[in-house]
This record gives sequence, structure tokens and C-alpha cells, in this order.
Amino acid sequence: MSETSLLLVDGDETFRRHAGAELARAGYHVETAAGLAVARRLLGSRQFRLIVLDVRLADGSGLELLSEIKETSPTTAVIVLTPDTASEEGVRAMKQGAADILSKPFKFEALGAVLESALQKEALERSHFALEREVARARATDGFIGQSPAVTELLDLVARVAETDATVLIRGESGVGKELIANAVHRRSLRAKQPFVVVDCASLHENLLQSELFGHERGAYTDAIQRKRGLFEVADGGTLFLDEIGELTPPLEVKLLRVLETGTFRRLGGTTDIRVDVRVIAATSRSLEQMVRERGFREDLFYRLDVFSLYIPALRERRDDLPLLVHHFIRTSALATKRGVQVSEAAMKVLQRYPWPGNVRELRNVIERALILCDVGVIEPEHLPLNVRHEQAAPAVLEDGRRMTLEEMERSYILQVVEESEGHRHRAAEILGISERSLYRKLKEFEQTQAVRANGSS
Repeated sequence: MSETSLLLVDGDETFRRHAGAELARAGYHVETAAGLAVARRLLGSRQFRLIVLDVRLADGSGLELLSEIKETSPTTAVIVLTPDTASEEGVRAMKQGAADILSKPFKFEALGAVLESALQKEALERSHFALEREVARARATDGFIGQSPAVTELLDLVARVAETDATVLIRGESGVGKELIANAVHRRSLRAKQPFVVVDCASLHENLLQSELFGHERGAYTDAIQRKRGLFEVADGGTLFLDEIGELTPPLEVKLLRVLETGTFRRLGGTTDIRVDVRVIAATSRSLEQMVRERGFREDLFYRLDVFSLYIPALRERRDDLPLLVHHFIRTSALATKRGVQVSEAAMKVLQRYPWPGNVRELRNVIERALILCDVGVIEPEHLPLNVRHEQAAPAVLEDGRRMTLEEMERSYILQVVEESEGHRHRAAEILGISERSLYRKLKEFEQTQAVRANGSS
């Protein structure tokens, strides 16, 4: 009990002296105050687990102080002293969060019993409060697994920016978990109880994407048989996550810029401005700076989006996290009977050697495949795909002795998957974890690069 700090606030000097002495003998560490001014000074300099507060003080109402205490320290137990427990002041005190009320005069035994009960309740509330913080922290990462320094720094930035309403741009390769991080920002924000709406800008053609984002009026086009609310309206009050923002067409870039600047837009075919309160989080696997330089993305829109930037490292940049991810995917597998499967040392070495161009998404698919093939409770190298086991899976050395660049590795891997899929682009896109549109764009880029190199060498 000697560790339990208690503040006694009462204008009666005789009562303060006698009650303070009795409480000290009972094991409490007691501080006293005659009024609000002294009490506020004490509360500003230290924390108290228990407060005994007279409702009527010379310099104001104890209810004012009660309100301040519950706002700044909601778990602190406050016992309010009133002339009558049934008085209006007593009723207000309970509504404002008092742990209990006592009417003067009373026997010290009654105060002791009330304090002991309040102390138990305060301990439970503190425990519950701590548990809520842990749950919130776990939800904030929302399945983003990792303990490497890069991930620790990333999650710290997520916690910091979530407390603001700033627009966020998430950067990282395909498959690193950009949506998970966007969701984490939303969960930590004041908008957490409002909608979190996801839009994949790469999977929809311009007209359909425009209709999805901004909605349309009846008759706006042939198939518009009724009014449709856009996703900006659906996300009002919450967060809109625009994945692969670099895939927007110029007309859509203009419309998005207007929403970011004014908070208003018009439905397709509409004439009335609609105002929304939406936090925008965008993500890209492309270099928007390079796109701006090449006039493939509006510079003003880029600066509107890049208010706060988060970079998610590729899996090969945080290999220390790979065992954690492997065991996480096993434990959470849809194959419930395989959730106790282990990974052999040889298989783990193979997994750690592979460069993972498809990142965490590719690792999850590989583990799921291995679990299907594994019959003896241990994942061995033979349960892993051929491309993962292949000795050239590690960053390759070219004929001139130079290691592959990231761009060359990506090109090699994508072409390999397309070849293994026998040219079936939909299947290849699924394996790569990107849209068919993105795959088509990358293949066209490879063709153009090859053509430029061929012309340069001729």
C-alpha cells in the first residue's frame, strides 16, 4: 500500500489534517490541497492513483477539477465528497466518472472501504487500458510481419503520420504489402471507425475507374440507368486508398487533383459540386519522379500526393524477417491440418538465398504450395518450386562478370513466369501478383528497351 499515492482535496483544514493522518497510517502516501489552485499544481507535477475530492471548495467547484482529471487521466479513481449523495452535485459527479461518492460526515472505515474498492477498480481499468493499447498496436500493423530495423522504422513512421490527416504516398515494389500499411495508417487514425475504401487504379479502364471513383448520374451514358454514388462519397469521413496511382490517365489526374485541392467533385454527367471529407492514401510501385520528368504524371498532382512518403523495403532488403514470415504463413494457412508443419534447415537456406522478386506475396504463394505437397510434417527443398531451388535464382552474374541490376532481375523473372505460363497473361499476372494491364505495360517496356538496344548496336 505504501506505493499508493493519494491526493486529498478539501477546504476544511481540520478534516484534512485528521483524514490525512489516518490515510497515512493506513499505508497511503498522502498529499493535501485546500483548493483547486494547489490541487492543479500538484496534479501537474506528479500522478496520483487515488484522489479524494470535496465538491465544494473556496475557489470553485470540485466538479471542474473532476472533469479535468478524467480528461487527462481517465483511469485515475476519484472519490467525491458531498453534503448529500442524492444531491444534484452527487449525481453529476457519478455522470462525470467519479469512482464513488461519500456524504459528510462519515466514519473513516467507510472511506477506507471505498478507497480499497476504487483501487481495485483502478487497477482493472489500467490493465484494460493497457490491453486496448496492445490490441490497437497489433491491429495497426494489421498482419505486417517483421522485426528488422527497416520494418521497425517503417511502423514508427506509420504511427506518427496516422495521428495527422496528411495525405500519404506509399512506395514499394509489387507484393511488399502496401495495402497492409495503408490499412495500418487508417486504423491508427481518428478516422478508424469510418470506411477504408480500396481502389486498384491498374485494374480498371479509364471510363470505369472514373465512374467508380466519382459516380454518375442517371443517363450519363448508355448503361447508366440509375444514379450511382462514387467511392469518394462512400469513403466520406474515412480513408480512400488509391493503389498503383501511377496508372491514372491524364483526365483522371486532373479530377483527382481537384478533389485534393478543393474537397469537391462532380459525378459523371452531374452539374452539382459534391463536398467530401476524405483522407487519401496513394501507393505506387513506379518512380513517380521519373514519370514526372518524362511527362507521364502531373507534377502538381505528385506534390499533392507526396506530403508524407512511406517506403516499404523489398523482402530481399530485410532477409532477417523471412523466417518470421514463413512461420506466420504456415500458422495462418487455409490448410488447417498443415499449420503445425516445420521447415527443414535445408529448405530455409533455399528460401533465404532466393531474391524474391515477387516479394512477400510470392513467398506466401510458395509456402502455400509447399504445404500442399508436404506429407510428412516437414517442408523440404523438393517441395519448393523449381525457380526457387534453381542455383541461378540468386542475383545472377552476367557474362561480363557484372551482377544483374534490379531492373534486369525483374525483367528476367517476369519473362520466366510468362514462359512457364505458356504465354497465358492472366495466369502469369496472378502468379506475379499484378494486374494484366500492368503486365502488358511491363512487356511493352521490355520490347521498347530491347528495340532501343538493338538500334543502338546496329
